[in-house]
Amino acid sequence: MRACSVGAVHFVIMGCGRVGSTLALSLESQGHDVAVIDQNASAFRRLGTTFEGKRVTGIGFDRDTLTEAGIESTYAFAAVSNGDNSNILAARVARETFGVEHVVARIYDPGRAEVYQRLGIPTVATVRWTADQMLRRLLPQGSVPEHTDPSGRVVVAEIPVHTSWIGRPLSQIEDVAGARVAYLTRLGEGVVPEKDMVYQDGDLVHLVTAAASLATVEHKLDQPPPAE
Repeated sequence: MRACSVGAVHFVIMGCGRVGSTLALSLESQGHDVAVIDQNASAFRRLGTTFEGKRVTGIGFDRDTLTEAGIESTYAFAAVSNGDNSNILAARVARETFGVEHVVARIYDPGRAEVYQRLGIPTVATVRWTADQMLRRLLPQGSVPEHTDPSGRVVVAEIPVHTSWIGRPLSQIEDVAGARVAYLTRLGEGVVPEKDMVYQDGDLVHLVTAAASLATVEHKLDQPPPAE
């Protein structure tokens, strides 16, 4: 049996198509535990023979199926089946019924993504999908920089922010992190931060910071705001 690396966590992925199997294999290769759900058992062949995670045959938004996949102890849930309705329903069940904080859904229709973003569930439209985009929304600390300057000393990275920061000014996030907010992704669109703007549920925060400080910034924002 493969030994999990330090800091390994559990992930549940709904959908074992090209996207789901790629995510599952990538996460497992990084030492994480992974359970994959698909209603078609033959889809698991995409995982190959070396995959050691759990294969669960069932409907991804069914509570019993999710429980069998370990949703109650999962760090993050990804809904990447081939149906928008199934993906968003499964994502809402994971978030609202089981309290999973890190949830992302793949959406085929970009025009519907804004509606789902308003529900507090980050979405990735298929036309813009890349493995890095999806992984950055799932993985714990250890984000992949989106931009690095030629010297390698300054990076722009999407940093997960603890839900307790909702409603807090971006300026407070900057003060605590010791970094600047380069821009937000809000309702699927890039937004340049303005004075007095606050962090909202579903926002993705992109910070510019020294590369050497990235891990420290991630750790600080993964915690609730300091008591005032």
